[in-house]
Amino acid sequence: MARWEIQQRFRRHEVKALGIDNHEDSPSVQYKRGYFNDWNIIDRYKDELMQEGRIQFWIDSNRRDEPKMITDAQMWQGLERTAHKPFRVVPFFDPAPWGGQWMKEVCDLPREEQNYGWCFDCVPEENSLYLEAEGTLFELPSQDVVLAHSRELLGQQVWARFGKSFPIRFDFLDTIGGGNLSLQVHPTNEFAQKEFGLPYTQDESYYLLDAGEDAVVYLGLKEGVDKVQMIEDLRAAQRGEILFDAEKYVNKLPAKKHDHYLIPAGTIHCSGANSMVLEISSTPSIFTFKLWDWARLGLDGKPRPINVERGKFVIQWERTTPFVKAEIANHFEVLSDENGIKEERTGLHPNEFIETRRHTFSRPVEHNTNGGVNVLNLVDGEAALIESPEGKFEPFEVHYAETFIIPACIGRYTIKPLKGECMTIKAYIRTTT
Repeated sequence: MARWEIQQRFRRHEVKALGIDNHEDSPSVQYKRGYFNDWNIIDRYKDELMQEGRIQFWIDSNRRDEPKMITDAQMWQGLERTAHKPFRVVPFFDPAPWGGQWMKEVCDLPREEQNYGWCFDCVPEENSLYLEAEGTLFELPSQDVVLAHSRELLGQQVWARFGKSFPIRFDFLDTIGGGNLSLQVHPTNEFAQKEFGLPYTQDESYYLLDAGEDAVVYLGLKEGVDKVQMIEDLRAAQRGEILFDAEKYVNKLPAKKHDHYLIPAGTIHCSGANSMVLEISSTPSIFTFKLWDWARLGLDGKPRPINVERGKFVIQWERTTPFVKAEIANHFEVLSDENGIKEERTGLHPNEFIETRRHTFSRPVEHNTNGGVNVLNLVDGEAALIESPEGKFEPFEVHYAETFIIPACIGRYTIKPLKGECMTIKAYIRTTT
């Protein structure tokens, strides 16, 4: 069962946790238990069963009224094929207190929903994957391909560093016609390791797929901020005594389509209203310390959790306006520009382990995984075709705003525009040599 479906059942109070009956708990509490405890235990057990060859059949239980079953041999065949060609995971979309209308139109989503704020477009730990078995679509957690073929998918060096964990995530944050995201900060590696036992934290960046004329990004602190007063103001706002004056303390930068803002952990940030953000980040995503949520309620009508007391320990107070302008706001380095192909280095920050490159092209572009997994999104243009010069896989078509994964074992591949000029953003793990 895909974790997105499990979350839907949390919301209907239909699921129990491992060893306890917690189906009456709030969906957020159930999700956290699943994320930190149950899913990790189950993945380890599943991995053991898979490697020992003890599974005979797999059941797709995502639809109660239409269960499906395939043999273990069919499952392994499907996972092996997936790990040796470009593929997309099954995206899922969800409303948010700040959610917008862009995805509803561009992704042709149900119009009856009030908004869509989130889209997980490449988070293998939580997305699902379709396999075709004898003409039937079989849905399974996309994490299964990471467990089964981690070295082919991730590459030897990435696997050696991250194990059976997919380290890159792409998701969408839609605030067009919506509101500001919460003002937030992510824990530093030091804090994440000390407090939560995590090997790494969530560094990230905002790439703007689209933006209104009044779009802004809040990023880093202003010069001369009194940090004691700022924390006191955040606490008072949390108690409902004042409205936090974000612009007194945090840089508010005009934002436009195709801007790229880097957000190393410890940097205060949020996207403002009327932006369509492609968020590129490392995988651990649940450790977000919200500092201020603009005095609004969640979709459940209750105040959203605020984490000032933890956030105060990870805010990097030296990341003020000069740092923002010099190092993390819209830094593009042109690496080459000839014959209809332009390649730019867009980040991420040297503190982060993800590298990103942007290609603008009107003819086929040659790429190479160089032994590590690539994750890309078609950020401009109608459609493009992914091909193998050696014929390793069938041509794979992608469309505007779609994220796709290129397994490390593929090596060389090309991306060809199918109509006019296209643009991709590519993320991969920096090598340690």
